[in-house]
Amino acid sequence: MCTASNYITDNHYFGRNFDYEISYNERVTVTPRKYELKFRKIDDIKTHYAIIGIAAGIDEYPLYYDACNEKGLAIAGLNFAGNAVYREFEEDMVNITPFELIPYLLGTCSSVSEAREALGKINLVNINFADELPLSPLHWMISDEVESIVVEPLADGLKVYDNPVGVLTNNPPFDKQLFYLNNYRGLSNKNPENTFGVDLEEYSRGMGAIGLPGDLSSASRFAKVAFTRANSYSDNDEASSVGQFFHILGSVEQQNGCTFIDDPDLYEYTIYTSCYNTNKAILYYRTYHNSQITAVDLYRENLDSSELINYLLINEEQFNFIN
Repeated sequence: MCTASNYITDNHYFGRNFDYEISYNERVTVTPRKYELKFRKIDDIKTHYAIIGIAAGIDEYPLYYDACNEKGLAIAGLNFAGNAVYREFEEDMVNITPFELIPYLLGTCSSVSEAREALGKINLVNINFADELPLSPLHWMISDEVESIVVEPLADGLKVYDNPVGVLTNNPPFDKQLFYLNNYRGLSNKNPENTFGVDLEEYSRGMGAIGLPGDLSSASRFAKVAFTRANSYSDNDEASSVGQFFHILGSVEQQNGCTFIDDPDLYEYTIYTSCYNTNKAILYYRTYHNSQITAVDLYRENLDSSELINYLLINEEQFNFIN
C-alpha cells in the first residue's frame, strides 16, 4: 500500500510513500540516454531521455517504483490488488509489460500530454519479469508541472483519468476514491461556524478538520493527503518546498507494527519516501531508518553513458551532533 502526491510552488514536486512489508534492496537508479532499454514484445530503444528514480535492486534492469525524466515528467506505480487486469498480446498495439511502462513512457515522452497520447496505443501484456518475480498488480500516477493523470488497467480496458487533486493511493479505483471526497467537502483549515443556535465553545484549534480520517486504509489516506496537500502552505524556495512535501506525505506515514500482514513477523511500513523536483531532476529521499533527507542530482551524472548508475539507499540513521 502506498501514497503518491504532487505539490507546486515555484517548481513541481512529485513523490510517494513506498509502504510494504519487505524491502527489495531499493536503490537510486539513473538510466542515461544511451542505456539500451530492452522490451519483451517491441523493438529495443537505443537512445532516450535520461531517467532518475528508485528501483528494486534485483537485476541490471531499471525496475522503477517511481521515477522522473530530464524533461520533468514523473511517474509512480502503486499497488492495485484485486483490480489490475493485464492482457494477452494484441496486434496493432504497443505491447509492453507493466514493469516496462515507466521506462517506456519516461524514455519517450516529455509531458503528460505526450504520455496520454502514447497510452492510447499501449496494451499491458501479462508477462512476468521472471518465474520467481511475477507481475505486481499496479496503477500509476503521472504528473508534470501542468497536469496529472491516473492510469488503471481494469477488466474493461485501460482507463486514463484526470487527477485534479494530485493524489493517488491504492483501492478502490480512482474514480470511486475521488467520489468519496464528497464525504469530506465540509472540512476546513478554519474552525467551523456554530449553527446550533446555542452557545458552544471553540475549545481547540483545528476543529474544522474534525472528521478527517486518520486510519491507514487506502481510502482514508487518499482523503487525508488530499486535504493536507490542498491546505499546505510553504515558502517557494527549495528547502521550504521539499520540506513541506515530506510533511504532506508524512501525514500518512505507516509506522512498523500498526498494519499487520498475515505473518507473525511482518508488518507493512513506509520503507521510503521520495520527492522529485521535476524541473531540476533532483531526487530527494528519506527512509524508515534514516530521517535525514538525501539528494541525487540527475545532471551531475554522465547522461550520455550507456551504463546504469546505482546508489544504494542510505538506510541507517544519521545523527547530527552539535556539541
